[in-house]
Amino acid sequence: MSKKYSLHSRAGFLSTKTVLFLSLIFSVLFTQNTAVAQDDGIPTDEATISAGEKLFKANCTVCHAVNDKVIGPALRDVHKRRNLAWIQAFVKNSQKVIQSGDDYAVNLYNEYNKTEMTAFDFEDAEIASIVGYLKAESAKEIVVATEETTTTGGDEVASQEPSQFVNIVMIVLLVVLVLILAVLGMIITMLKKYLSQKDDLSEEDREIAEQTFDVGALVKSNAFLGLAAFVFTAIIMKSAIDGIFTIGVQQGYQPDQPIAFSHKIHAGDYKIDCNYCHTGVRKSKNANIPSPNICMNCHSSIKTESPEIQKIYAAIENNEPIEWVRIHNLPDLAYFNHSQHVKVGEIECQTCHGPIEEMDKVSQYAPLTMGWCINCHRETDVNTKGNDYYNKLVAKHAEHSKESMKVEDIGGLECSKCHY
Repeated sequence: MSKKYSLHSRAGFLSTKTVLFLSLIFSVLFTQNTAVAQDDGIPTDEATISAGEKLFKANCTVCHAVNDKVIGPALRDVHKRRNLAWIQAFVKNSQKVIQSGDDYAVNLYNEYNKTEMTAFDFEDAEIASIVGYLKAESAKEIVVATEETTTTGGDEVASQEPSQFVNIVMIVLLVVLVLILAVLGMIITMLKKYLSQKDDLSEEDREIAEQTFDVGALVKSNAFLGLAAFVFTAIIMKSAIDGIFTIGVQQGYQPDQPIAFSHKIHAGDYKIDCNYCHTGVRKSKNANIPSPNICMNCHSSIKTESPEIQKIYAAIENNEPIEWVRIHNLPDLAYFNHSQHVKVGEIECQTCHGPIEEMDKVSQYAPLTMGWCINCHRETDVNTKGNDYYNKLVAKHAEHSKESMKVEDIGGLECSKCHY
C-alpha cells in the first residue's frame, strides 16, 4: 500500500512539475505575443512609410520632431512607449484620453504646460503609416551637424548661384579689354613719335604721322550726330515698351502687414510645412489665409506676451478679422488652381513664391505674367508617375517625340485653360 502511495505521490509530483513547466512555457509565449502585439499593425513597407512621412511633415512638424522637443515631445521610439491603438486614440482626440484618467496622457498633458494637442480626423491606417515612418526614423542613428557639413552646405549653395561668377568673369574681361586698348594707344603714340623723327618721310606719310585726334570735329560730324540720335531714340522707345509691359505687374511688391509675421522663423527656422497654415492649398483653388485659430494651436502657450501675438488675441476677443494685405493677386480674367499645381503637379511653393522660408517680410517674387506662366508650361514635365490617366497620352506622345511630355503637350497653352 505504501508502495502504491509512493508511486501515486511520485506521479502527482511529476504531474505538478509538468504543469509548472507548461505554465512557464505558456507564460513566456504569452509575454512574447504581448510584446509583438505592441508593434502589431505598424507598417514596414516603403510605400506606406513614404505616405506616413508626407502626412507627418504636412501636419505634425509644427509641434513635433523625431529627435528634438519642439512644442510637444520628441517622437523617437514612440512605438515603444505606447502601443498603436493608444497612439491612434490620442491623435484623434487627446482630451478624451486625458479625461479617461490615463496616467501617461495626464502626465504628458501636465508636463507640456497643459497644451492641448490638435485633434486630427485621420483614418487608423493613416496614423499607422505615420507611426511606421517614426519607427523607421527611430532606427536610424542621430546625425550631429558639424562645422565641416555646414561648410559643405555653404559650398553647395554657392554653386547654385552662377550669376555671381558670371558677373566676375564679365568684369575681368572688361578690365582686360581696357588694358588692351591702353596698350594699343601707347603703341600708336610711340610709333607716331618714331615716324615723326624720320627725315625721309614723304609729305603724305608725314601728314598721317602728325595727324591729331580732333574731338570737336568728330562731335560735329553728321555720322556722329545720326548715331547719337538713333541711340537716344532707341533708349526712349525701349523704356516706353518696358513701361507698357510692366503695367499691372507687381513683382517686388512688399506691403506692411497688420501683424509682423515672419515666414523665415516659421517656415525656415522651425520647418513648419506651408500646408499646415494654408490648409486649402491641396484641396481647393485657393490656398487661403490662415484663420487666428490656427495661430492659437501654438501661440496659446508660446510667446503669449509678444505685442504681435497680443494683436491676434485682440482680434479673437473682439470677433474681428485680421486685415491682411494681399500680395499675390491675379486679374479676374485669369484662372489658377492651387490644388491642380501643388497636389497633382507636385509643384513646390518656392517655384512661384520664391524662397519664402528666407523672407521675414513677404514680397511678390515672380512677375506672374501670362508669358511667365506659358514659359513654365513649356518647360515643366507632366508628373505621370503612378497616374493611369496619362498612360495613353504618354504612349501617344512617345510615338512622335523622344522628349519628355511637357504641360504644353497636354493642352497647357490653350487659352481656355486659364481664360474662361
